[in-house]
Amino acid sequence: MKKMKTIFKKIIKLFKWALLLSPFGLFAIICIDTYVLLETENQTFQNAEKITHNRVGLLLGTSKFMANGDINLYYLFRIKAAEQLFKAGKIDFILISGDNSRIDYNEPALFKKDLVLLGIPEEKIILDYAGFSTLDSVLRAQKIFGLNSFTVISQRFHNERAIFLAKQKGIHAIGFNAQTVSGKYSVKTELREYLARTKAGLDILFDSQPKYWGEPIVIQ
Repeated sequence: MKKMKTIFKKIIKLFKWALLLSPFGLFAIICIDTYVLLETENQTFQNAEKITHNRVGLLLGTSKFMANGDINLYYLFRIKAAEQLFKAGKIDFILISGDNSRIDYNEPALFKKDLVLLGIPEEKIILDYAGFSTLDSVLRAQKIFGLNSFTVISQRFHNERAIFLAKQKGIHAIGFNAQTVSGKYSVKTELREYLARTKAGLDILFDSQPKYWGEPIVIQ
């Protein structure tokens, strides 16, 4: 039975990519991107004073360093956004959700270390080590950490996708936008976002689930 489930998951994955690479792929990408924008309109904020309070902020992970060893500006700006939102009193806890798939790679731990250095109390930071994708982070925030309402913290394009996924699952989410990254630095990421949004649409269509679940964790 387990082997059959694994095979079925691989077939579904291949089917998803076949759809993307088909003659209708470009049309689907444009339609889904437009749908995500419409579904998340007016649900992200740049000003911490104008955003409503949520008990928990969901800080989406990314690598701290780029391949050439430079600091990743997406990481740096998300750290600053989380600090700003917490110190403005608009969130009480920060749930950091990121990738810890290897012993030598731990996104949540790095985020926590830097947030503590910025003055965020350690007891106000919760780590989700199984946030391997935006879908995983959003669904685990609901099912594992018991959250049906939270503020997503990332760049605007990422927040929109996370809010879209949350909305499809009955979660009330808003976004606090970290500073954007401009110029050539961001071109690859922005182009990749179109495919990521298409995948998000397919994940909802096929009811994709996180890689790992686990026992419930109460944030208190």
